[in-house]
Amino acid sequence: MPVVLDLGCGSNPRPGAIGVDRQHHSGPDVVADLNRYPYPFRDSSADEIHLDNVLEHLDDVVATIGELHRIARPGGLVRIVVPYFRSRWAAVDPTHRQQFSVASMSYFDRDHPHAERYGYSSARFSLERLTFNQSWSKRGPRAALARWASAHPERYESRLSHLVPLDELVFELRADKPQP
Repeated sequence: MPVVLDLGCGSNPRPGAIGVDRQHHSGPDVVADLNRYPYPFRDSSADEIHLDNVLEHLDDVVATIGELHRIARPGGLVRIVVPYFRSRWAAVDPTHRQQFSVASMSYFDRDHPHAERYGYSSARFSLERLTFNQSWSKRGPRAALARWASAHPERYESRLSHLVPLDELVFELRADKPQP
């Protein structure tokens, strides 16, 4: 049985996942403050880890990504949904501590030159997929733009995002680490 974690699940954990939240009243399976490390999970114990509109609220992205790497099994999926930095939602919420662009996970991508050059973290992932507005409607002009932007994220960000900002980014990462 795969181990799926839903970090910052609130009162709606994804079906079949272990819900983790700091609020006891929301009824998570595990009560944990995601700003405190280490998380209460063994090394290489999770097949999938989901953070849906959570990472932007946390204090230290580098430490959090390192902790996700620690608990993900080799090749495990880490799916992170965040507001896109040009979205009005990114700046409106006063509890948002971080903003994210298409290159925000580059420092953790095993194939990106910044990862080794800056050495912020030893956590390495392969960026499997980057999409815009994945949970939104699949029809209409904004959906067509989101599909195009997902296929050409750097072009969208440099040429169009200031004119027609999309709302959300989804990073799907695979933990790059040896078998224990």
